[in-house]
Amino acid sequence: MKKLLFCLLLPACCTYSYAQLSKPEKKAIAYVNEHMDAALQLLTESVNINSGTLNIPGVKKVGELYARELEKLGFTTEWVNEPDSLHRAGHLVATHTGKKGKRLFLIGHLDTVFEPDMPAGPFTMLNDSTATGQGVNDMKGGNVVIITALQALEAAGQLKDMNIVAYFTGDEERSGTPHAVARQDFIARAKTCDIALAFESAKDLNTVAAARRGSSGWVLHVTAKTGHSSGIFTEGAGNGAIYEAARILNTFREQLQHEQYLSFNPGLIVGGSEIKVDAQGARGEALGKTNIISPTTRVTGDLRFLSEGQKNAAREKMRTIVAQSLSGTQASIEFSDGLPAMEPTPGNMRLVAVADKVTKDMGLGGTVAGDPGARGAGDISDIAAYVDCLDGLGASGTGAHKAGETINLREYPVLIQRAAVLMYRLGK
Repeated sequence: MKKLLFCLLLPACCTYSYAQLSKPEKKAIAYVNEHMDAALQLLTESVNINSGTLNIPGVKKVGELYARELEKLGFTTEWVNEPDSLHRAGHLVATHTGKKGKRLFLIGHLDTVFEPDMPAGPFTMLNDSTATGQGVNDMKGGNVVIITALQALEAAGQLKDMNIVAYFTGDEERSGTPHAVARQDFIARAKTCDIALAFESAKDLNTVAAARRGSSGWVLHVTAKTGHSSGIFTEGAGNGAIYEAARILNTFREQLQHEQYLSFNPGLIVGGSEIKVDAQGARGEALGKTNIISPTTRVTGDLRFLSEGQKNAAREKMRTIVAQSLSGTQASIEFSDGLPAMEPTPGNMRLVAVADKVTKDMGLGGTVAGDPGARGAGDISDIAAYVDCLDGLGASGTGAHKAGETINLREYPVLIQRAAVLMYRLGK
């Protein structure tokens, strides 16, 4: 079945002209064409292992599967445990030491959003070019891109000289807390490298990510005078906590909504006479009557941004808006840091230029940096301040994080080939 499948895919990935490629690059591309059956088998095997972030045995099992393949290529593998208090599986790290060239930091992740009790089944062919399954493109498809590209470089005789750290985190979808502890080893190893390449989902053959927005959280607390509802808006009673929260949120929208790459979303609002919100801020209870002016309201939300400057400016505007309280009310806002932004630095744009030359030489046309607003934060965001970065180099498909998540198998061989040639050129 898989042999037949790849025969259907093969014409699509063999219609390009490779005249501008070097002999080793052509060998790597030929290897991918000849070994897609094995790549699809590895993808199938990994997708069929449930590895939801909290399924610790499942995450470790996927890590063991990838470690087996990487050790065959001469990588030294190790499992990095996280503290027991984080309740996470840990991370797979594979290191290859060569004699020359740039040190590449390749990023994947072992976990998916699909815990054992969540819908989404095993690897399943939907037609001759599309398959579905748990994490099939986010990001087990990307993990297999990394491994198959490395196998292609080995077959071309180029891997032996390359310096590579391949890091597969076990909790990208739901990081252990505190995040700084969960990513301590990840960041330390990235700082020893020159270039980071992440294999989150690709948009298509001609787009990469040179920037990703950062994320942070905020909590709005509002208190107010209470009393009978007949007194609302009077000088003695004031406006109540719910109206004040509504004013603040609407003013956020009016003053900040048109700023490019900035978003701010209130995810939960709880208001009334009495409220309870759990420690994580994801669930709340409220008690209130229509004839009582609400004395308390709490709102939790997120803030996404493309730079630290944009984040800080937005926070200052939000604080100013919060401080302009309606009569009879008081409000405060607290901010918490999440993932930093991966800013579109000159170094990142130089990597885009290399990727552009790769796809042009492969006969695929040019490559451009995609819209940063189309992506949230990812593992690469934690290290973007330390090394030049490129993301979006994995598998293409649709519906990430949904039960119907798919992978585009017609583009898959070409994306693997692109990754192999890009690694080769950047690692020289």
